[in-house]
Amino acid sequence: MHELAVCQGLINQAERIARDEGGSRVDNIVLSIGPLSGVEPPLLERAFEIARMGTMAEQAELEIQTGPIVVKCRICGSSGEAGSNRLLCQNCGDWRVNVEQGDEMLLLRLEVSGIGQEHVAC
Repeated sequence: MHELAVCQGLINQAERIARDEGGSRVDNIVLSIGPLSGVEPPLLERAFEIARMGTMAEQAELEIQTGPIVVKCRICGSSGEAGSNRLLCQNCGDWRVNVEQGDEMLLLRLEVSGIGQEHVAC
């Protein structure tokens, strides 16, 4: 389950940001995960429960947002949504497309509690 390694990397990044902001605890982590990212949100949520133990994110909540797959056609230049098993241009039907959105995993927001105050780092 590579989601555990993903969570460990995510928590390391969150702790680094929290320390840079003068925080002492990570309260909330918000991610955007695309359908083609190779990360399964339910497995990531389970792995997060394990990975956060003993870290600054031990009490943190994990919020996962998902979005559509968006492709841009290399033939007609049109952009549009596509299915994960049907990466075709919606305009001309060609298969020669570039994925513009849907293969990412992004840290959207991190809420950190500091010394007597709360910081929000983006």
